Amino acid sequence: MKQKEKKRGTLSWILEFAGMNKSAYLTSIIMAIISVSAGFLPYWFIAKIVRALIDGEKDLRFYLVQCGLISVCWLVNKIFHTISTTLSHKATFGVLAEIRRRLTKKLSVMPLGDVLDEASGSYKNIIVERVDSIETTLAHIVPEVISNAIVPVGILVIMFRVDWRLTLLALISVPVGMIFYSLMMVGATESFQNTIEKTKALNDTAVEYINGIEVIKAFGKTRSSYEKFKIAAKEGADCFVEWMRRCNVWQNFAMALLPAQLLGLLPFTGWFYLTGRVDGPTALLLIILSLGLVSPFMIIAGHVDNVSKMGSIIAEATAILEKREMNRPSEMTKKPLGSTIEFHDVHFGYKDQEVLHGINLKIQEGTVNALVGPSGSGKSTIAKLIASFWDVDGGSITYGGVDLREIPLEQYNQYIAYVSQDNYLFDESVMENIRMGRPGATDEEVMNAAKACGCHDFIMKLEKGYDTIAGGAGGHLSGGERQRISIARAMLKNAPVVILDEATAYTDPENEALVQRSVAKLVKGKTLIVIAHRLSTITSADQIIVIKDGNVEATGTQGQLLQSSQLYRDMWEAHISAKDSEVA
Repeated sequence: MKQKEKKRGTLSWILEFAGMNKSAYLTSIIMAIISVSAGFLPYWFIAKIVRALIDGEKDLRFYLVQCGLISVCWLVNKIFHTISTTLSHKATFGVLAEIRRRLTKKLSVMPLGDVLDEASGSYKNIIVERVDSIETTLAHIVPEVISNAIVPVGILVIMFRVDWRLTLLALISVPVGMIFYSLMMVGATESFQNTIEKTKALNDTAVEYINGIEVIKAFGKTRSSYEKFKIAAKEGADCFVEWMRRCNVWQNFAMALLPAQLLGLLPFTGWFYLTGRVDGPTALLLIILSLGLVSPFMIIAGHVDNVSKMGSIIAEATAILEKREMNRPSEMTKKPLGSTIEFHDVHFGYKDQEVLHGINLKIQEGTVNALVGPSGSGKSTIAKLIASFWDVDGGSITYGGVDLREIPLEQYNQYIAYVSQDNYLFDESVMENIRMGRPGATDEEVMNAAKACGCHDFIMKLEKGYDTIAGGAGGHLSGGERQRISIARAMLKNAPVVILDEATAYTDPENEALVQRSVAKLVKGKTLIVIAHRLSTITSADQIIVIKDGNVEATGTQGQLLQSSQLYRDMWEAHISAKDSEVA
């Protein structure tokens, strides 16, 4: 039995991400140590000044030198702190960019079904907001926490050498403060996870509410939908309020006691001084040195909660990075011969429900093929498997005689141009949206593709022609316009195989005929796979594949299927009747 792969820990991921810019972080840490050390040294000079005053030193130059050194230390502290934080922030922005690149790249190689299992708002929340929220912590934790942990150790070493008894007594408040801090942290992981879930629910509800506002208003569901959003918003706020309320008392005690070294040091120092166990200058030196522990302790304590939050956010991001990927090699080992596509006993299902049951099918190179069948029969699933959006559960699909799983995903994507019924455009110009089909295409080539697909005339009527911004998801254009631009983009790609997944669903009859003629001209010599409900548009297909309940019911030309397939004949008669009704 194959041993289950051990899951990586969050700390391992954090170290890997930080290691992407380790030289910058290392330099930042060195600068931070110099900065914190320079911030501590004035306590030493102050102790020397106080001791000199007690000893009756009257040389003004001595005091001026000490004050000058304090000023230099202050200046060094500020300069090196600025350098340290600048380096750490620059390195952190690089790390966040790399995390986002990995996440977006991961989504591109995950099976589409796994991606769609999560709400799009959830991915957006993690990749944009959640990753961005760790910037402050990651930028400051590396230089500040490390440096502020090293310097107190140095102070403690000096204090122990001066008087180990009083040093131990000065640290009495630390374990007591840690007890309260531990009480504050009880249930912190569960509470923080609850805030993540409630925030996700609020984000998803908000996206659903905004995207569906038109339907909500049209069907009079404003009150119930808004109530759902209001409940999610209240729960999103309450989870934070309740968590903070539960932690408040313990946190106040912890923050008050952790840096309170003088609480144990002052009374015992006074007793030691009165009983002759320590002299005045030594006692004063210990008191001043203990003050140098306060600031580093507070900085470290202030980061502990942020570190916990960062760990949870990193865990969310790495949970995506650890999801399964499409089973593809990194390099091509066997070159496909042609673009013929074959299904060999293909089984496939969504989660636990199988939807394709042993499909055997051949789509010959350079032919026009149409997938038809009742809604939910598996047509789009077959098209998406050909486009390699999923891996098959059983059997195999070959392209040019090579199993898809033996072709690198990036390479295979060059073989397929896919246009779905959900035509997504980016918030860029129409020109750039079409050019995404082939990034190196010239403006003239883009325009030629648009003309061939019947897009040029309507594009030129837009406010800025090809420079018109399509809007988020193409929102500035109509459904038909988005479809035709998507088709132009696919045609510009010039891939050997073109898949139109009900791509003409929103075009009017005149434009659909234009698109069909354009497609017929542009895919000459290519393999075309079309999914369409309008059977009249695919009557001239070389092969019509009838799908029913996840099985291939029949294959053949229009004439052959009208003779041999009762299902196709029924579908055709229903289609003709519907068209006659429209004419009437």
